[in-house]
Amino acid sequence: MKQSINYLLRNPLRIFPALLIQLPYFKFLRETTDYQNVLSFSFWFKHKVLNWGGNKRAYWPVHWTSKVHDPENIVVGVDAYPGIMNGCYIQGKGGITIGDYSQIAPNVIMVSANHDVYDSRKHILQPVIIGKYCWIGAGAKIMPGVELGDWTIVGAGAVVTKSFPEGHCIIGGVPATLIKELQKENCIPFRNKIEYNGYIRSDKFPAWRKKHLKI
Repeated sequence: MKQSINYLLRNPLRIFPALLIQLPYFKFLRETTDYQNVLSFSFWFKHKVLNWGGNKRAYWPVHWTSKVHDPENIVVGVDAYPGIMNGCYIQGKGGITIGDYSQIAPNVIMVSANHDVYDSRKHILQPVIIGKYCWIGAGAKIMPGVELGDWTIVGAGAVVTKSFPEGHCIIGGVPATLIKELQKENCIPFRNKIEYNGYIRSDKFPAWRKKHLKI
């Protein structure tokens, strides 16, 4: 504690955020320190207050170099933040659901609608479903209509054009194909001490979702 106080005294510009996060509103910052993607006041401030990147409507943390469209059509699970890493493009026009504890690396593209080949003014909506405990590698592309089951690992740079609903596998390539099946008994489920869907505590998320989301 003494070291923390001395650090703040030597860095006075950090005192204000340190005091702010003690307010009830910022409880999510204090209760998500065990997350794979640890949130910070600075990140939240750039996202929700300064609106860097124009993603303010997203209810989960999004990096200012990433872009999220139609967040009202996107359901994010616990500790699953599409676009928290840099350079991602997440298009939720057709609906996207991402399961708990799934991780999405930088420069990932995920789209749930495509242009009609005969009339580019029209969109063909095809929802994307990502299971729990998945890992989408850097630069991977998830195309409309794809469903990935729990514990699917997508290799870096892969283009996923078809579904792997059974999960428990590693896929990769262009287009993505099965590389390896995982042993289900070795896949370890886990849960964080306090669960949040984005900035919203999970026990309040169903009611919030009913009011604010279209999916």
